[in-house]
This record gives sequence, C-alpha cells and structure tokens, in this order.
Amino acid sequence: MTDTSSGAPAAPQKDHGRAGRDLRAAVLSAIVLLAAIGTSLFFFKTAFMLIVAVAVVVAVWELHQGMLAKHIDLPEQPLMLGGVVMVVVAYFYGAPALVTATAVTALVIMLWLLRRGIDGYVMNATASVFTLVYVPFLGSFVALMLAEGGTSFSAGGIDDAGVKGIIAFIGVTIASDIGGYVAGVLFGKHPMAPVISPKKSWEGFAGSAVFCGAAGVALVVYLLDGDWWVGLALGAIAVVMATLGDLCESVIKRDLGIKDMSQVIPGHGGLMDRLDSLLATIAPIWLLLHYLVFQ
Repeated sequence: MTDTSSGAPAAPQKDHGRAGRDLRAAVLSAIVLLAAIGTSLFFFKTAFMLIVAVAVVVAVWELHQGMLAKHIDLPEQPLMLGGVVMVVVAYFYGAPALVTATAVTALVIMLWLLRRGIDGYVMNATASVFTLVYVPFLGSFVALMLAEGGTSFSAGGIDDAGVKGIIAFIGVTIASDIGGYVAGVLFGKHPMAPVISPKKSWEGFAGSAVFCGAAGVALVVYLLDGDWWVGLALGAIAVVMATLGDLCESVIKRDLGIKDMSQVIPGHGGLMDRLDSLLATIAPIWLLLHYLVFQ
C-alpha cells in the first residue's frame, strides 16, 4: 500500500491475530489501572472518587471528540463540571441528591446551548442529555456503591462494605470480559451480532456466562457473606448487561464511523472502550446488592 500524499509506502497495520488487540500492552495497562484502583480502595477509599471523577471527564471528552464526526458539538464544560458534581453528591448525600444534580445539570446544559443560537440546538441538546445519562449518571452509581460502607475520610480496606461491593462489581464484570474473550478466541464461530460487532460470538457469550456465574457465587458467598443464589443473580445481571453495554458502545462507534473512542489506554483504545461494560452493569448490581446483601 502506498501513501498517495507522499508516494511513500504506508506503514502496515500490525496483525494481532484473533485477539484483535496488542495483548501485552492490554495486560500491562490493566495491571496499572487495577493497581491504582486497589491502592485507593484499601488505603484511602474517598480518593477512589477522584479516579471516578477523572474517568467521567475523560469519557465526556472522548464522546465529544467522537461526535464531532457527525457535527454534534457537546458542551464539554457543563457536562464535565456537572458530571464531577454528580459523583461527589452521590457519594456524600445518596441517590436523591444524585437525581437532583442530574436534573439541574441537564437544565444548565440546555441553557448553556442557548448561547449558540438556533441551528443544531435540538441535536446538540439531545446528544448532551444522552451523554449526561450514559456517563456521569451511570458512573455515579459507583459512588453510591462505595458509600455503602460510609463516607468518612478514612482508610477503606477489605472490611468496608462499600469497598467489598466495588470489588464484587469490578470482579464480576472482569470475569465477563475474560470469559467472553477466552471462549470467543478459542471457540467463537457463530456471530452474535455480525453487523454491530463481528467478533462477538455466542460461544463467547457462553464463556462470559460461565465465568460470571462462578465469579458471582464466589464473590457474594466468600466476600459479601451473602446467599449463593444472590451470586447467581449477580452473575446473570453482569453477563447480560455487560454484553448489552459492549454492543451499545459498538453501535455508537459504528454510527460515528470510528474504530476506537481514542487511544488513551495502550492496548485497549479509549477509556469508553473499557467503561462500556462497567457503566451498563453498575446500576443493576448496586440495586441487587443494596437490597439483598447490604440491608
């Protein structure tokens, strides 16, 4: 292949095989991210909210960059600031405060867009409210989960209920990704949604289900001291919602005409490429654990 603008041969795309990614870079990036999460949770759990807030800001930036391909211009400032406020109030004041902060942020965004005039108002406002719900609102359920163990400015640790909930949430979602990845690479033959995500197979979904079920039971019984059937429910929620979250993000990228949201995480692409499953699973997992384990 030749670069027509310079006449020089174009750099070949590196083939990563059926894995579809640079596995070494992906593993190293995952280790770094998990180390940062683990350190904050065990030594000063409120600092974990800083990680969540940064993730919200980066995810909003990625969606803004991606939507520009369709001439949709999100108002980054109110989305980012409002998103951080939503995370903070959810952690310290609970679900009612989160709902209020979400509504206020949506109104501020619509007022903010008035400054741009009439053209594109409905398109930009609609995309902005979608982004508000998709990223900051769903992401704030992580704060609600962590708050299950209290919101004092103290160390977290494995005895903190909120920390345990976060570990269970992340653990079962990772199990879904690993189970789907391993089964898909080894046995994947029947595409689940070939138009949306050609590499996602029914065999991979089965692998996710097995891994999620096992991880859910183990985490609920041995970490949260809950009933085994709650663990099965946790696994079922995780595999269904994580898969739907991945498919929805794939649809968004295909509609926008982009492969990855960005390249901020080596081996993974954009942050949203990793948050898709987590954002989709956190709300129902919080609901399940809040009423069946933490009560």
